[in-house]
This record gives sequence, structure tokens and C-alpha cells, in this order.
Amino acid sequence: QVQLVESGGGLVQAGGSLRLSCAASGSGSSINPMGWYRQAPGKQREFIALITRGGTTNYADSVEGRFSISRDNANNTVYLQMNSLKPGDTAVYYCNAKVYGLNYWGKGTPVTVSS
Repeated sequence: QVQLVESGGGLVQAGGSLRLSCAASGSGSSINPMGWYRQAPGKQREFIALITRGGTTNYADSVEGRFSISRDNANNTVYLQMNSLKPGDTAVYYCNAKVYGLNYWGKGTPVTVSS
């Protein structure tokens, strides 16, 4: 069983930055990969970024070059540094962790980008 707790969301102006954090508890060394998804109002949840325990990363085209994912394996924490934010980035951001193919989700943290 894995519990995920996100933090760091909030309101920011366009062009600004935010840093999201997600702390995982339970099954620490088995969590691989960890990542972020987001869901905007009226839209489906979409993939944003992931990182493996070895540090390999993958990004959605929509955030490539603006967002950066990193991971602290010792503390089972994943971060999402979001720069050059746009109003289109407004969504609830969810942390995701996979353990032997099973998906675990956090409750989400809202991000609102004002124009």
C-alpha cells in the first residue's frame, strides 16, 4: 500500500513559477516510476512527467522545456518545478506512483494560473 501526499499548489500569475512536492509512504524502494498528471475542468486527466528511480525522465510535449521533474529516492519524494506558467496550465495536479504495475494516486493539489 502506498500513500501519496501532494503540496505546493496555488495561485500564480502567467509567467510565474511553482514547485510541487509529493511525498510517498509505504513500499518505498518498490515505487517506480513516480510522476505527475493533471486534470483541467471538463477535461480528461493527462500525463505531465515521470521519473524512474534511476533518474530517467519523460515529459509531455506541452510542458517540455518549462517543467522539470526530480526525485529524492532516500525520502521517496518527487518534485515538479513549473516555470513559465500559462493559463492553460490551470488544473488539479496529481502525483502518481507505480508499484509492480499497480497505480497509486494522491488527492491532488490545485494550480491556478491567472492571465
